[in-house]
Amino acid sequence: MELWDRLESRADHATMNLIVTFLFILRLILRYRYGAPKLPSTMPKWQVLSAQAGHYSFYLLLGTLMLTGITSAIFASDPIIVSRSYDLAFANHNTDLFLTVRGIHEFCTNAIIALIVVHVFAAGHHHFIAKDTTTLNLAKFWTSKRSKS
Repeated sequence: MELWDRLESRADHATMNLIVTFLFILRLILRYRYGAPKLPSTMPKWQVLSAQAGHYSFYLLLGTLMLTGITSAIFASDPIIVSRSYDLAFANHNTDLFLTVRGIHEFCTNAIIALIVVHVFAAGHHHFIAKDTTTLNLAKFWTSKRSKS
């Protein structure tokens, strides 16, 4: 990849990170305000614990992914211009720190992808095999909260 293309790609990635960070913070606020949708009482205890562990893992990994992305951008050797005005790579380049943080960032990326795959299969299991209301609770949650406003 040419240097200009690489720098533009990193700038797009950094801009998307700032948007996703805002949405993540909004999600945390909504989760705190409204709580999580109720799980069916017929779910086995191990599935309830797995769902809780999976959801908390999503939050932990996504938060870590954002922090490591911002940190690696700060210590990058090349400029990362966001919104054509602000350079995220403002600190002195530190190769060791950059590579360490970048490794954590890549691990979190792969772990989130794995969690998404497990999450999709679990949702499919609840919708098509268990035929319970787990996957429908999200839609009910949003419509019931909007109608109360």
